Amino acid sequence: MSRCLIRGGRVIDPASGLDAVGDVWLCDGAIVAGPLEGDLDDELDAAGKIVCPGLIETQATLQEPGWDDDETIASGTAAAVAGGVTSVACLPETQPVVDNRAAVEFIRQQAERAGACHVFPLGAVTKNRDGQELAEIGQLVEGGAVALSDGKRPVANAEVMRRALEYARMFGRRIFHHSQVPELVAGGVMHEGLYSTLLGLGGMPAEAEEIMVARDVALAEMTGGSLHLMTISTAASVDILRRAKQRGVDVTGSVTPHHLVLTDAELQSFDANCKVDPPLRSSEHVEALVEGLVDGTIDVICSDHRPVPAEEKDLELDVAPFGIVGLETLLPLCVRALIDSERLDWPSLIALLTSGPARVLGVEAGSLADGCVADVIVIDPDAEWTIDPAKFRSRCSNSPFAGWQVRGRVETVFVDGQRVFSVESVETVEDDG
Repeated sequence: MSRCLIRGGRVIDPASGLDAVGDVWLCDGAIVAGPLEGDLDDELDAAGKIVCPGLIETQATLQEPGWDDDETIASGTAAAVAGGVTSVACLPETQPVVDNRAAVEFIRQQAERAGACHVFPLGAVTKNRDGQELAEIGQLVEGGAVALSDGKRPVANAEVMRRALEYARMFGRRIFHHSQVPELVAGGVMHEGLYSTLLGLGGMPAEAEEIMVARDVALAEMTGGSLHLMTISTAASVDILRRAKQRGVDVTGSVTPHHLVLTDAELQSFDANCKVDPPLRSSEHVEALVEGLVDGTIDVICSDHRPVPAEEKDLELDVAPFGIVGLETLLPLCVRALIDSERLDWPSLIALLTSGPARVLGVEAGSLADGCVADVIVIDPDAEWTIDPAKFRSRCSNSPFAGWQVRGRVETVFVDGQRVFSVESVETVEDDG
C-alpha cells in the first residue's frame, strides 16, 4: 500500500468546487479524506503551490503503431507527464487504423507497458478512416474505445455522419469530429485572408470550418447524438456552438493554446512549425475563441499534440506536414493566454484542462474527491522558465515556441498515487549530464 501526503498547497478541484489551502492524501492509488495514521511512503511540501487533478488531453496523436520513429506510446506519455497530463485520449491515426477491437486493445496494452499515464483510445468512425463505411462501433466500445473519431479526416458524407451519431448514441459514446469541408481547404496552407494573399499561399477559409460545424450540429440535433467539435478556430464556429447549447443540443467543443497565442501573421516567417490544422486565424477569431472560453461555450483546452520529424518540417511551407507538439507546453501557454491577460482565474482554467475533458470523454478522472483515482499535479504558478524543444521528452520538437519566456510550471506529477515526474529529478539529471 502506497501512502502519500501533499501538504499545505492551494487545492483547486473544479469538479467539487474546492479552492482552499489544505492537504491532499493519497492511499493505494486513490484520493482519501485523511489524515492517515502511520508512516508515509512519500511526502511533499506544496506551500505556495497549486495542487489540482492531473490534466486530461482529449486528442493527441501518438503515432504507434505505424510511425514509431516519430513517436511511440512510451515517448508520448513521457511527454504528457512532463506537461502535467495524466490522461491522454489518442486519435486513431495509426497504421493499421484503430478501427477494430484488437487495435484498441493493442494501444491499451502498450500504455500499460509504458506505465507513465492513462491512455484512452479513440476508435475510428469509419473503416480505415475512409469516410465511407462505418467501423464496427460495438466492437470498438467493447475493446475500450471511449469515443469515436476519424482524426483529422472529416466525415464528409452527411449520411455516414448521421448514422455514426445514431450508432454511437446506442453505445453511449461521443463522436469527435474535425469539422472542415475538404474541398474548400484542398491545397490550403494557412488561413485565407490578408497574409495568405500577401504571401501568395493557398488559403483555408474560415467558412470551410463553419459550414461543416453547422452541418454537424444540425445532424446532432436531428439524431440526438453526442458531438464534440475538435479544435474549433473561428468566430462563427463559436457562435454556432453557443446557440446549439442554448437549444439543448448535446454538443461540446475544444480549442488549442496555439490558436490563442498566435495568429496567421506568424506565417510571414515561413516557419513550418506554425503550419497547423485548423490554421492559425486572424486576431478577431482569436478574441472570439477567448470569449467562448470565458462564457463557458467552449468546454476543453487541448494540446492537439502532433509530432512531425524535423526533416519533414524543414521542407517548403506548402509541402511540410501540418502539426505541432504541445503536451509539454500546454499549461504555460494557457497561463500566458488566459491568466496573465486576466481573462480567466486559476479554477476556471484548471476546469478546462481537467473536469471539462473528463466530462467530454466520459471518463472517471479529473477530480480530487474522496475515492477518486490519485492523479494529482503540483504547479508552481510563479515559476518563470524558457521553452526549449531540445529538452522535450517527445521524439519530435516541432514547436514554434522555442525561446519563449513563460510562467507557470508543473513541478510534480502523481499517477495512481505514484510520483512519476518531478522537475527536481529532471534538473538533477541534466546537471549531471
